[in-house]
Amino acid sequence: MARGEINVRYTQASPARAASAVYVTLTAQILSLGALVSFELSRGRRLAAELAAFGGRPQGADAEAVVGAVTMFAVLMMLVAGTTIAAAAAYVTWLVRARQANDRSAAATPVAAAWLLPGVNLVAPAVLVDEVWRGTRPPAGRRGRWLALLAGWWAAWLATLALVTIRLPLGASAGDLTGVGVPELACASVAALLCGCTVRELTRLQRASRSARAVEPGTVRTFSPQPAQPAPGSTAMGRTS
Repeated sequence: MARGEINVRYTQASPARAASAVYVTLTAQILSLGALVSFELSRGRRLAAELAAFGGRPQGADAEAVVGAVTMFAVLMMLVAGTTIAAAAAYVTWLVRARQANDRSAAATPVAAAWLLPGVNLVAPAVLVDEVWRGTRPPAGRRGRWLALLAGWWAAWLATLALVTIRLPLGASAGDLTGVGVPELACASVAALLCGCTVRELTRLQRASRSARAVEPGTVRTFSPQPAQPAPGSTAMGRTS
């Protein structure tokens, strides 16, 4: 019974559902960022000039046309921030569950430290993901393909981080609202796509590994059907005969 309970808990710890949340939130993040970039390119400079003319606080009848654009910009900013936070939370949850699918005693602390510690977060998350991949015991000959995918994702993520934290503060002009443009959107899209591919690859490998363990002797508790009960009166008839 204890073994059966352990197997049930192991199945419930599968990261497949958390992986679906990663796909959804990453898609929402890129869509919201794309909407913000489109707004910036089509309306951003003009809106920034209008806000500057009103001293940043539109008032009076002439400013009514600006209010709608400001509201739209605020909504888009909140969407980008909200979907980014949601994607980060979904990914961290998935990574914790993926590590625990390989080792049920794996703690969540290393994952938090890998993403939050400055300097460490430039390398450690990719190392943790690779550790999960190795823990799935993948088939031979797939190491090179996996490392190329992992390196591509991490390079795209670092490029996005550099564009947002370095290029924008240095290159943003007074006529822009945020400075976010096509380069940031392109890098973020590639990073999100490759991130989703790494999650999908690991989830698929863990599902295959779990299926393989399920067919091993002693891994799954099986219940044999109970022997058929004799029909009422059959025992007595047998004795009489």
